[in-house]
Amino acid sequence: MSTPVHDDPLSRERAHLSASRSALRAMREDIESLDITDVTANWVNAAVLENQIEQRIKALADLSETPLFFGRLDYLHAPGAEQAEGGEESEGREAPSLQGRRWETGGRFYVGRRHVHDADGDPMVVDWRAPVSQPFYRASRKDPQDVSLRRRFGYTGGGLTAYEDEHLLDPAEAATTSRLLQEEIERPRVGPMRDIVATIQPEQDEIVRAGLTGSVCVQGGPGTGKTAVGLHRVAYLLYAHRERLARTGTLVIGPNRSFLHYIEQVLPALGELTVRQATVDDLVAHVEVRGTDEAATAVVKGDARMAEVLRRALYSHVVPPTEGVVVVRGSRRWRVPVYELEEIVRELLARNIRYGAAREALPQRIAHAVLVQMERAGEAPDDRVQNAVARNAAVKALVKSVWPQVDPAKLVLRLLADADFLAEHAGGILTEDEQKAVLWAKPARSVKAAAWSPADAVLIDEATDLIERTHSLGHVVLDEAQDLSPMQYRAVGRRCTTGSATVLGDLAQGTTPWATRSWEEALGHLGKGEAVIEELTAGFRVPTDVIAYASRLLPHIAPGLTPVASIRENPGFFDIRTAPDGAADVVAACRELLEREGSVGLIAADARVPELAAALAAAGIGHVGPGEETTRATRLTLVPASLAKGLEYDYVVLDEPRAVVDGEPDERTGLRRLYVCLTRAVSGLVVTHAAGLPPQLG
Repeated sequence: MSTPVHDDPLSRERAHLSASRSALRAMREDIESLDITDVTANWVNAAVLENQIEQRIKALADLSETPLFFGRLDYLHAPGAEQAEGGEESEGREAPSLQGRRWETGGRFYVGRRHVHDADGDPMVVDWRAPVSQPFYRASRKDPQDVSLRRRFGYTGGGLTAYEDEHLLDPAEAATTSRLLQEEIERPRVGPMRDIVATIQPEQDEIVRAGLTGSVCVQGGPGTGKTAVGLHRVAYLLYAHRERLARTGTLVIGPNRSFLHYIEQVLPALGELTVRQATVDDLVAHVEVRGTDEAATAVVKGDARMAEVLRRALYSHVVPPTEGVVVVRGSRRWRVPVYELEEIVRELLARNIRYGAAREALPQRIAHAVLVQMERAGEAPDDRVQNAVARNAAVKALVKSVWPQVDPAKLVLRLLADADFLAEHAGGILTEDEQKAVLWAKPARSVKAAAWSPADAVLIDEATDLIERTHSLGHVVLDEAQDLSPMQYRAVGRRCTTGSATVLGDLAQGTTPWATRSWEEALGHLGKGEAVIEELTAGFRVPTDVIAYASRLLPHIAPGLTPVASIRENPGFFDIRTAPDGAADVVAACRELLEREGSVGLIAADARVPELAAALAAAGIGHVGPGEETTRATRLTLVPASLAKGLEYDYVVLDEPRAVVDGEPDERTGLRRLYVCLTRAVSGLVVTHAAGLPPQLG
């Protein structure tokens, strides 16, 4: 005899899931049925409203393979309105109705990826970002936060298959590690990164819910979830401050396109569709980048001292006036003497405003001096007269000679091509050797003909901001920040001068010659010296044996950092194998791991990738490159070591660690690159080598 639904907790929860999906479908249908024909004044308003409706429909999509809710909270007392409805800007999202029956009958809330309400407006699922959901992540037996029961749900695909209860107020119940939580953390993955809303830990939640006005820097070793924390922080801020960030904008900056492709589905899965994603190179794309720099050259170009060199070079174009200016209006002639013009120019320079703003102010200042003379002569000029004087041909000619327009790309071109010009403005800032390092061996004849490097593009961006203010966003997330140069930090900082930032990285994974030495230094260049620095040391993704092996490198690459401590109960699969047959042994290891469930990454020094690609093809093993979509039929990704940062795979084969180290310009950078490659595995790692292992691995 079957158990009645009302006596079977799992059946009741499945019924609630089904009802919640139906309610979400009804919410979507309500939006789809909206008729805006008679509510817009013009076609512009109609287009804006149609776009908003389209985005809303996308945000209400029910992803069949994604659980609609993952937890439940039973409160002793019904939460108040402020806790239920959320932050200071509740407009633009549905808030639960405090008059509904669910609020009057015990305070039970299902926590999920988005808010869902029924036809009466009663909440069936509450958003994980709402204050009422916070105890799901932070409540404990020491601090139950008025929660009597916390229930976690287990899913297979989109189907609810299990649940697990914690009675936080029951002293007789022993504290245990959540089996469902461990299973969710260790669940095999195929395809892009997924959200972690079901597994956010208390220390992560504190960072996620930090306020909008303050900046946060997160130092986190491999597998500590720093990238996920940064993305979920964006989602939380958009929930709590939607109106403000809708006006000012949000941006996620990643190290490369492969990384951005890997993380691009996280925010849409949380219902956030408006966050822009870019690399630093995208931000500074004022010119076409076709060249590269040697490491020593890139280090000098990326040094913060270059900002002062550029400032000097730019303002060298301002020259003192050599004669007065005469403005003719009708039968009258008005003369501004040279000493007065000199005073106006000195005052504008002393104000330290941007070059372009000062240039626009100069004709108005000259016109004001003329108006003062007119008033002394008994005339009564107004603003129209002042604007006319500012546009006078004589005034325009003087401005052109004293404060000429400067093209930022041409300015940088001259600095890199003209040794005398560079020496004039880099004297006392760059040494002679540093000046030689940045000068082009063969000067380009024009901006379009120049083979600009990525570092050159950053210099042009700096020059552009010296001339005209860069638009500032409300919030910027900067991931893998340890690899940026000081000048790149400045470029990012310009995008959030009036907003805040979330900086994510790991000093031990700095793999550029200019990698930052400390977060305090990096935050200073970013313009966020007041940012709070948080450190995540609990490892959720990398198995115990793997992270312990990789941590042997820490004393050699970042001696001050705390090693990551894996909280995984499963130690993971770990093996070190000699590969006397070279690529054939590597292919065999890949074939072995492909028999397991989940994704597989083959990581190798960049120079060895073509040989391994040919060996895989000869063996009939399909593979994709980083950033390409894996499928259940093709689960192997061949990853150059230079692109491995930020990526994760269930199983990894790491080919020839010594070749990874030798592929970098110096040993410390090479060991850091190896540390990155060793820590990409979520469930297991096989290290294959024909040459000897680096001695730092012991």
